[in-house]
Amino acid sequence: MTAANQVENPFQPEPARIVRQYDLIKDHRFFQIRFTDMERAMSFIYKPGQFAMLSLPGVGEAPFSISSTPSRPGILEMGIRRTGKLTDALFQKKDNDIVYIRGPYGNGFKIEPMVERDIIIVAGGLGVIPLRSILYYVLDNRDQFDELYFLYGSKNPDEFLFRREFFQIKDRDDIDCFYTVDQDSTGNWTESTGFVTELFKQIPDIDPQTTTAVVCGPPVMYKNVIKELLKLKIPKNMIQMTLERRMKCGVGKCGHCALDHIYTCMDGPVFTYWDTLHFRELI
Repeated sequence: MTAANQVENPFQPEPARIVRQYDLIKDHRFFQIRFTDMERAMSFIYKPGQFAMLSLPGVGEAPFSISSTPSRPGILEMGIRRTGKLTDALFQKKDNDIVYIRGPYGNGFKIEPMVERDIIIVAGGLGVIPLRSILYYVLDNRDQFDELYFLYGSKNPDEFLFRREFFQIKDRDDIDCFYTVDQDSTGNWTESTGFVTELFKQIPDIDPQTTTAVVCGPPVMYKNVIKELLKLKIPKNMIQMTLERRMKCGVGKCGHCALDHIYTCMDGPVFTYWDTLHFRELI
């Protein structure tokens, strides 16, 4: 099968090679994956916020957020938590081993409404994995956006994902990074301590009519983060959130992620806060 035919059939799993992998924190691993067909690797088009289905023949298949940015083609990156049969088998794979990928799926973030606006990215816990894609997309296309604020909170320093690279970008002049942990028992944490909502106090005055926010984190986080964004008077349709609801097939056939007439795997996983007002069960 040629690369061109593979592009026309997104339902066909395609072989890809594990280029590199390393542990992020306990039971969480970062994978860099490249399609074995180099033409396909360079032509795989996706948007920040989309996901792909990863499978191992004879083991299973599951959806995983794409953590890389389409502005850096050739390599797909995923941060994966060890949770069951498939991920147990995946964590046993070595560099250069083959996995299978199909996709991309989902709607992804709406980029056009974000252009020439201030961007606030708010991540909690594992929610930083999909938001890493939009973060680097904005940084790679920095001249298209105005001020950039990145707020990230984790439970403790040991669960702070991508710690080395996030502290490296903190030194850049074109982004304001604010980090926090709920608790610090190490005594070595140099940033804020408290919930991620405390970081909003560090954001300077913004013009809400020219600001867009993107959010991802555990369900308990959304209510309080949204409350802070509304205090800033950011319009409800300019708050984008990426959500997951038991996605399984990626194409709206299995019904696992159905909510009324909404299929999260197709109509999401990115929704605006305005959307959730009509479908509160989304969160």
